[in-house]
Amino acid sequence: MVIKTRCAIRTIVRTVCLATTVVCVAAAIGWRTDAAAQSDDPYPTRPVQLVIGYGAGTIGDVSMRIVAKELTTKLGKAFIIENRPGAAGVVAAMAVAKAAPDGYTLFLTGNSYAIATAWFKSLPYNIIRDFAPISTVASFDFLVATRKGSQFKSMRDVIAYAKAHPGKLNIATLTPGTTQNLGVALLKVVAGVEVTAVPFRSSPEAAEALLRGDVDLDMDSYAPLRPLLEGQKIDVIATTGRHRVSFLNNVPTVEESGVPAFDVSSWNGIATRKGVPQPIIDKLSKAINEALQLKDVQEAGRRLGMEMHGSTPDGLQSRLKGDIAKWSDLIEKVHIPKHD
Repeated sequence: MVIKTRCAIRTIVRTVCLATTVVCVAAAIGWRTDAAAQSDDPYPTRPVQLVIGYGAGTIGDVSMRIVAKELTTKLGKAFIIENRPGAAGVVAAMAVAKAAPDGYTLFLTGNSYAIATAWFKSLPYNIIRDFAPISTVASFDFLVATRKGSQFKSMRDVIAYAKAHPGKLNIATLTPGTTQNLGVALLKVVAGVEVTAVPFRSSPEAAEALLRGDVDLDMDSYAPLRPLLEGQKIDVIATTGRHRVSFLNNVPTVEESGVPAFDVSSWNGIATRKGVPQPIIDKLSKAINEALQLKDVQEAGRRLGMEMHGSTPDGLQSRLKGDIAKWSDLIEKVHIPKHD
């Protein structure tokens, strides 16, 4: 009886050990957990939408088309641009916030959404809480331009004139709430001058006003000013970022020209709605960063006055939070009324 009991125990032990071995081997050769299966997901298996809150032909639109083309090649499925302009980007943001959290609806985010967060009294979305960052895509500084033959040969000339003639200097910008318009507000604060920002609905209108002599300066991006610069109708006396731009390396920054703490640039990136699985976000971030390193992509960006560079998801989120704080502080300091 004792012998039979011992045999039964040995049989049970051998059975348990065999079962444990089978489970371990099976796990090693392919019986995967859900998390492992998700990491091997062949995303994307169908076209991906990239929603943009600007019209076709804008800098944001063009920069995203450059990247979408490379992502289509790299990941094997079409990345389709969907322009949804309107309501200061709200239309595009809400389209993505309400989409399925599957990674097939992406979103152009950037400095304009930081400004909107700082400027609007309320928004139907929260740019930090409702979206998951993926990567930055491009950044660009603005140019301070004068018409040919102007008395202003440098920013030092501009500041000296502005201090001697308070309120007389006119600077063309785009509409209130744009980076250009807030750039003039920042100039007033850090340089201690009183100048007038003259808003225009479009870059061509602002440039035409400069050429006519209706305004003294124009603060705008490189792309719309490039034909006038190449046609020798304007001069660029400064750029607005922290460092000189590579394609105008002989032009000093505003800060170099004697205006400390002046740093105004714009940027964009790609995000998606919150809840998209992290492996998909990581795959997209890796693909975007690799695409942005391609020579053709870099050259296409420079032709438009953009520096094409990616980031980690955390890097994008950090820049977004930093710009929200920066513009919130400026709006409060210069008493710009909050927008309804």
